[in-house]
Amino acid sequence: MHEYECLPFIQVTLCAHAHHSCSPVQNGPPATNGPWPGGWGLNLKERKCFCVMESAFVYSYSCLEGENKELWSSGHHLKSCRKISFSQDGQSLFTVSKDKSIHILNVEEGRLVTRFSKAHNSALNSLLVIDEHLFATGDDSGVLKIWDLRKGMSIMEMKEHEDYISDMILDRNKKLLLTTSGDGTMGVFNIRRRRFELLSESQNGDLMAISLMKRGRKIACGSSEGTIYLFNWDGFGATSDRFALKAESIDCMVPITESIVCTGSTDGIIRAVNILPNRVIGSVGQHMGEPIEQLAKCHTGKFLASCGHDQKVKFWDISSLSSVIVDDYRKKKKNKQLKPLSRKAFGNGEDFFADLKEVAADLEKENGGLSETNSD
Repeated sequence: MHEYECLPFIQVTLCAHAHHSCSPVQNGPPATNGPWPGGWGLNLKERKCFCVMESAFVYSYSCLEGENKELWSSGHHLKSCRKISFSQDGQSLFTVSKDKSIHILNVEEGRLVTRFSKAHNSALNSLLVIDEHLFATGDDSGVLKIWDLRKGMSIMEMKEHEDYISDMILDRNKKLLLTTSGDGTMGVFNIRRRRFELLSESQNGDLMAISLMKRGRKIACGSSEGTIYLFNWDGFGATSDRFALKAESIDCMVPITESIVCTGSTDGIIRAVNILPNRVIGSVGQHMGEPIEQLAKCHTGKFLASCGHDQKVKFWDISSLSSVIVDDYRKKKKNKQLKPLSRKAFGNGEDFFADLKEVAADLEKENGGLSETNSD
């Protein structure tokens, strides 16, 4: 594995979506025969890039021309891979599938290490690695399971949601696990005591994504109606605030700082959003009208990766977001357009690594990159 001085490698795992035939894209993965299987997942680690579909095709991406290559491939799931996650040490890759199975792969070789063939009675939809021994899974029927690799089995199973579990997060003490569901509720589970705590009030639309903000004092949930619902940490039952974006939906979200989160929508736009005061800072990038299914931030916090229905993985420079300051005072503007936060924010992005090449050149300068400090 080569290392380049221009920027660190980023490890990406991608599960492609159904009903979209593969076609070659510039600096993207090679085309495969037939349609891509259903389900999406995206995850970042240092040094390598991975693309995992129904059969695992692993690619290494680089900002240097001609350096994208396949590392290994292996067929595993019988149906679409829906979510993926790396172990904490980055040596294992967890995948869950519509075929109701869980697979754990060796990252370096692509070797299947562990398989739970009938992990749930319904198709799996969500996954969260808790620590080196425990991980959680959620399915289309609203069932949550906690698994212990030391015992080789699930140690907790609960069904409190009436619809699919879309996303999961942990508190910083790894005591409480929070879930979002298609039934419009947020669930709270105590994984140390293995008990259910409560469900929030039902919100309008499906709750699709969840993030911890404000040093764990606030919980942000994105909905299929394009609204961010905020909960206080000590008030899980009812929302403390809500913020409607001019977006068709919020399908995924990734916290960038303690106050800023990036959201992906079916309109193809990646929005940077400040929480309290609630502001849309601007557009990080887009997939030209194609729905965005997953977002992931690299370990350095400099780059954001996105994948969408256009079968492309795109990388965006988000280093300037850490310096953004949003004032409480909001200026009223007529016909206000979404502010571009990069040179590629509203472009077609056909040059897959154009921004990364620019950043690589800028790394030689102390003040490289863009500075975004205006909240409006």
